[in-house]
Amino acid sequence: MTQAAEYIQTDRSTPTRYASRASYDRDAVHAVIDEALVCHVGFIRDGAPVVLPTVHARDGDTLYIHGSSGGRFSLLDGEPLGVTITLIDGLVLARSWLHHSAPYRSVVIHGAARVVRDVSERRAAMGALIDHVAPGRSADTRPPTAKELAMTAIVAIELSEVSLKSRGAQIAEEPGDEELPYWAGVIPLKLTAGAPVPDEQLKPGVGMPDYLIDYSRG
Repeated sequence: MTQAAEYIQTDRSTPTRYASRASYDRDAVHAVIDEALVCHVGFIRDGAPVVLPTVHARDGDTLYIHGSSGGRFSLLDGEPLGVTITLIDGLVLARSWLHHSAPYRSVVIHGAARVVRDVSERRAAMGALIDHVAPGRSADTRPPTAKELAMTAIVAIELSEVSLKSRGAQIAEEPGDEELPYWAGVIPLKLTAGAPVPDEQLKPGVGMPDYLIDYSRG
């Protein structure tokens, strides 16, 4: 079945400010999720809000997050979750304090947690998490043992109530402020990788995989 080009807009996925910056385009949402290395997961524990950073991976319209089986993620089955994934693309320096800002792309996901217990899905999700960090890496490393798999909590959340909010690099100014003698402009930001550093115990003859040459995100 062909998927819709956009996610369905809901009350929760509609921003209360700058709604014109919101998008529900499926491909644009996926691009942000796939580029980012970290997401933040929010939930309620013992009556108080908790927000934790973790790694993630997307398989179609399912987002997988990773944690320890002894941690709080393993207790989330069926509970409501909020997930945010944000990319900062620069800094906007205006002539006034108020209008300093940042170009960004931010995905917000609402849904219910599903602790993944099926062994096949857990293995596939862990492979997706490894490949999210470096595509092709899961086939180039040792898979988890049964003990290691049991030590890992995998939580799934379906991408159904989702929004993308973004801001460009435009500079907003109050009328007349453009005459002020202060520099204004944009500092572009981009995540860049340094040259891979091989482990000191690397066996002779083990070369660097092609996917690590010129490694980049986005």
